[in-house]
Amino acid sequence: MLCIKKDSVYEQIINKSRFITLLYKVDNVDEVNLYLKESKINYPGATHYTYAYIIDGVSKMSDDGEPSKTAGSPILNVLTRQKLNHVLCIVIRYFGGIKLGAGGLVRAYSSSCSDALLENEIVELQEGYRIRVTCSYEDSQKINYILLNSKIIYKEFSDIVIIEAIVTSEVFMNLKNYSPVVIEKVLI
Repeated sequence: MLCIKKDSVYEQIINKSRFITLLYKVDNVDEVNLYLKESKINYPGATHYTYAYIIDGVSKMSDDGEPSKTAGSPILNVLTRQKLNHVLCIVIRYFGGIKLGAGGLVRAYSSSCSDALLENEIVELQEGYRIRVTCSYEDSQKINYILLNSKIIYKEFSDIVIIEAIVTSEVFMNLKNYSPVVIEKVLI
């Protein structure tokens, strides 16, 4: 399975309309909803917040007020053709005063998504783990070093240090001396 390597933002102007494309690596619909909500906060007053996502073969799209099948569907088609999974693409449009027509909208939303993907890196998803490590303050520096390129989800500092992270199998093996607890298997 393929996915984007990192979240990214891409912007282009087409016939005076501003198209902002946000790409996110997502694991569930809750994350999708969070990113959709954030996009409306971070880009207020936009005319349309269109999107498409694919998570484990389940897909959804939205035209958000654009004519039917002129926004969400072209975005989803690009994601599907690239054989992507665990990906959300939001294309935000600020209307520039020039109507693009159905064909123009399809081209604009398709190119916004495909150009954003060209700016990103496509990687093979690999099996990983969501883990919890409990350690002393002395060991926390070593663990932070091992987790340097991992996604840290949670940290708690009390009489001990608790860290939750998403790690590759290789990182998981490097943590064996610290007795990591597997919360769930994930694709990363």
